[in-house]
Amino acid sequence: MDNAFINAIEQFNESEWLTAVESVLPAIHDVDRNAVQIWFRFYPLDLVRYLESADDVEKAMKSVSIGGDFGLMDKIDSSHHFLYGHRFWPQIKSAVIERARSAEPFTCLKTEITNIAKLTAVAAKTNESLTTAIAAVGLMTLVQTGAEEMEKAPGTVIQPEGVMTGSPDSIVAARAKDDSQGVFGFLKTVDKKFSVDFTASAFAGRFSIINDEQITSASRKSHDRDWQSLDSRCWDGPVPIECTSASCGTCWVGVLGGQEKLSPPSPRERRRMKVFGHIQPNDDYPFLRLACQAKAFGNATIVIPPWNAVFGKEVRGNVEELELEPVTTSAAKLRETIASAVSGE
Repeated sequence: MDNAFINAIEQFNESEWLTAVESVLPAIHDVDRNAVQIWFRFYPLDLVRYLESADDVEKAMKSVSIGGDFGLMDKIDSSHHFLYGHRFWPQIKSAVIERARSAEPFTCLKTEITNIAKLTAVAAKTNESLTTAIAAVGLMTLVQTGAEEMEKAPGTVIQPEGVMTGSPDSIVAARAKDDSQGVFGFLKTVDKKFSVDFTASAFAGRFSIINDEQITSASRKSHDRDWQSLDSRCWDGPVPIECTSASCGTCWVGVLGGQEKLSPPSPRERRRMKVFGHIQPNDDYPFLRLACQAKAFGNATIVIPPWNAVFGKEVRGNVEELELEPVTTSAAKLRETIASAVSGE
């Protein structure tokens, strides 16, 4: 499928897409405002195009230290499972494919997102504020996977569970609420306990966190499942982790709710996020964090990406040499030693 619309929409770079998403944020319900911005960072167009242009994709992936399961091709129907608007995916997919077939000239990214959202809202009998985020996701999915692959995807939806079965307002309220500290909770200081709700591609759940504790530290205490069988990067708890010192980037997460209850990023964390290649606003409480650096002072809701990498210098070209540090950590070396010992090599 090759037409003027597809040719036009493929001309935009990641920065222009992020600007378009930012322009429609006021029209998006709070339930998906962080989620859509997180999704666009989980599936960065610049990195996709860097890999597509490489003569040797495998070598290129190694050059930016990609770990985990990167890319949208096998996640067309599922990558956006953490958005409330995911439930409208069948209608979005249909509207995007119909637009791709259309002979109507391309307008602008903001207008195209808005128009898809309107069509979907009518088809799903819902409000545009709930379809705008997933409309933006749908159009970017078209760009990254192509119309033929997107059309072949069955368009299935992962049924919401737990808090996500509620109304958009109730989900926002639940994410903002802290665990009760009991009748005399106001007297507690260091022994306050909260919760981190998490979702990833293959699992979801909740773990406890002590006041002023790093997310990774709390995650490592969660032993109710064999996390590594679900994600090979999860050696100890549901949040992937290697170094605990902001050196590897394995533990980056998106914050769907409670970002203001996490400690502000240090200058080191902000530098390292740039090294890892992640674009985020320079807010006091951003929606992307390194879980090993973020301490909790209340409940938080996070989403764990299926991959990690170090691509700031190679792809973005905006990282100074002095900011770079070795990707391989002592923890990684230890695991390599253990793996070699087990295999007898």
